[in-house]
Amino acid sequence: MESVYYNIFGFCVAASLIVFSGSRLSHYADMLADLKGWGKMFIGIILLASITSLPELVTGLSAVTLIGAPDMAVGDILGSCAFNVLIISIMDYFYDPKKSLTSAANQGHIITAALSIILLSIVGAAIVFPDIFGHIGWVGGYSFVLLALYVIAIRIVYRYEVNTKNNNNVAPVLQDGSATYIIGRLTFHASVVVTAALFLPYFGEHIAEAYDLGKGIFGTLFLAVSTSLPEIVVSVSAIRMGVADMAIGNIFGSNLFNIAILSIDDILYRKGPILSYTSSNHIITLLGTIVITSIGIIGIVFKTNAKWKLTIDTALIVCVYVAMMLLLFSFQ
Repeated sequence: MESVYYNIFGFCVAASLIVFSGSRLSHYADMLADLKGWGKMFIGIILLASITSLPELVTGLSAVTLIGAPDMAVGDILGSCAFNVLIISIMDYFYDPKKSLTSAANQGHIITAALSIILLSIVGAAIVFPDIFGHIGWVGGYSFVLLALYVIAIRIVYRYEVNTKNNNNVAPVLQDGSATYIIGRLTFHASVVVTAALFLPYFGEHIAEAYDLGKGIFGTLFLAVSTSLPEIVVSVSAIRMGVADMAIGNIFGSNLFNIAILSIDDILYRKGPILSYTSSNHIITLLGTIVITSIGIIGIVFKTNAKWKLTIDTALIVCVYVAMMLLLFSFQ
């Protein structure tokens, strides 16, 4: 029993370090955007999303290379994608009491959300029909498709940002900071996040074994929530700073990056295509993520401001997420 408490303590320490350093990322990212005159949506989708998804990257790599737990790696990726969309509801709760968060979002987020649905759909097809994409060596063909589409998606987002950039919305250049200082601080806190995340699969596996939890369900729920802590802290911090586009861009951009991470996990898992060695129950998480992402798109387009704590779209996201978790536990 002492070893269980030791692993729980270690898990909590690692998660706490992620929260601490993650809370500083949005601050320095916003400073860098002001200094360079970059758009807030672009910063959220490209820079913040990449940094806050580093725990998923490190966790997935250590899960498949160090402890041989592909189910945990896939569960963490898909569970993080689902939880990331749930963060939109959390942000909406902390946003203006009389105004919807999604109503303030740039229409460009629809592009990122739709692209993430496309990538998730390819993963779903690979889960249901494992041989549909073939394989190259031990790597599933779907991984190369996903990586190519990720590069194309980033290019599309970049071109949209360039074509729609409004120079009037660019904040004045900071006078008390420098790019070198800001990048240095970003690098430091990103390093803390990565180092802490490296230990999450180790502690997580032992906790799952102690409480007889399947590695898939542990990865989908508990580990995914932990590795999504940077997204929570960074996004809520961005909301409090008044940069909603950075916060929402971080969410949908992280989901794009997460699917690319799944391809990297597949390449490093030498036994064969990673989805062939994982539970088919992951399709529940995947379909649920597609549904709540679609709800998020509807909220951005519809732009309702009728609100009681949450607007109808963000409340529906919570309901679908809870239903998805209950269904997943029922198949445990």
